[in-house]
Amino acid sequence: MMTTIDITAIVLSMIGMASGWLTWFLDRRKHRQEVELLKAEAKKKYMDLATMYVDEYTKNIVKPLEGRVNELTNEVKHLKDELETVKKCACYRPNCAKRLRLLDKPEDDVRSKK
Repeated sequence: MMTTIDITAIVLSMIGMASGWLTWFLDRRKHRQEVELLKAEAKKKYMDLATMYVDEYTKNIVKPLEGRVNELTNEVKHLKDELETVKKCACYRPNCAKRLRLLDKPEDDVRSKK
């Protein structure tokens, strides 16, 4: 026959095992939640950094290039208009005033017409 001490020891060991399993389960769950939280924080930092890089790229590279492209587009348009003017000129004399005006025009005058 088993004594009460043996039964108590068995019951206490069962309680200890159940307590250990429950603690392990709850700790594992807590650890998973912490890992998920850290992943979310890392992803948010990554996205903030990526946004900052895109903003800097836009400010320092895209905007100046857009301005320069617009300048060049305006210059090309102006040159096309001038060429059309020369094409429409009825005279083909080498000393034509329109032709001389276009050939002698300095580059600063072309840009100032924008």
